[in-house]
Amino acid sequence: MKITQTTLDKIERVLDEAEYIIRYERGNFQSGYCILEQRKVIVLNKFLQLEGRINTLIDIIPQLKISPEALSPEVRRIYDDVIATHQLNGE
Repeated sequence: MKITQTTLDKIERVLDEAEYIIRYERGNFQSGYCILEQRKVIVLNKFLQLEGRINTLIDIIPQLKISPEALSPEVRRIYDDVIATHQLNGE
């Protein structure tokens, strides 16, 4: 995936349709992020650059309980691309 603001926006749409809230906050995150699964909130370190935000979300999405069938067709394609990218990265 390309490292652009558009790519980040697309990845954020996946999480939005899956009813997750993304917050960019400052904090002491060892990994750069924190997932509050019960509340469907993802908190990313606000100091992450664009590439870090994209890569972090690509790492997070496969860990979440997202039902691909509930996503719109366009967002489902983005979700599938994220999963494929994650697998290509050897995760």
